[in-house]
Amino acid sequence: MVLPAVMLPPVLLRSGGSAAAGVVPEDPPSLVFRIAPPTAETLRALPSASRPKPTRGRAASADASPRIDWRNATSLGLPWSGNLVDGTQLPLEGPDWVTWNPVTDAVPNAPSRLYGNERTIRTILSVIEAYRAANPRAARVVVGDISFRDGGPMDAHVSHQSGLDVDIYYPRLDGALREPRLPRAVDRRLSQDLLERFVAAGAQMVFVGFSTGLHGPTKVVIPYPNHENHMHVRFPRAGDH
Repeated sequence: MVLPAVMLPPVLLRSGGSAAAGVVPEDPPSLVFRIAPPTAETLRALPSASRPKPTRGRAASADASPRIDWRNATSLGLPWSGNLVDGTQLPLEGPDWVTWNPVTDAVPNAPSRLYGNERTIRTILSVIEAYRAANPRAARVVVGDISFRDGGPMDAHVSHQSGLDVDIYYPRLDGALREPRLPRAVDRRLSQDLLERFVAAGAQMVFVGFSTGLHGPTKVVIPYPNHENHMHVRFPRAGDH
């Protein structure tokens, strides 16, 4: 399935179009169109009920945090040309989050798409936990792709290759646990809160949609085409500043 919006190719961004002002051209985030039909694995990952019911608050959350097999990972290369060694898998859901598969447009994501550097996973969980504690009526956070188990090229993305990138879907005004397809569905107050928490937690870059109105430090929070439904959070490698 192809979305109506089309991502500007990196070569066009390098040429200096008006929408690319302030963009870091050598640092591409994600594509936004589907480039392949769902695989057997992603179809098996779908729950028996195709969509969760919209809900707010912690009452509908999982009762306990799922077990995580923590591994001391190494992120190699660049976010758009790299690999991941001994990555940690984010569970499909927990007390404060669910996962979204951008290929099948459904909850949960495929387990194979949720591997990250240990620091990435720990930061995601700590930020989301703090966000939910500060906003007790907010729905669980919808987390998208991170990386494959061994990193490397990932369908529907340019980056997400070294366990340092994660897509976080903007909270919706109706609390539904799915991507917001239209700008008017985005809860901008909660989205700004979540964004600021990722920045404070040490995000290297956060790509956001032009229409969202989200803002932050100029060199960290970067408006980028086709990020109207999610923020793309990138963390630095160990030792990078």
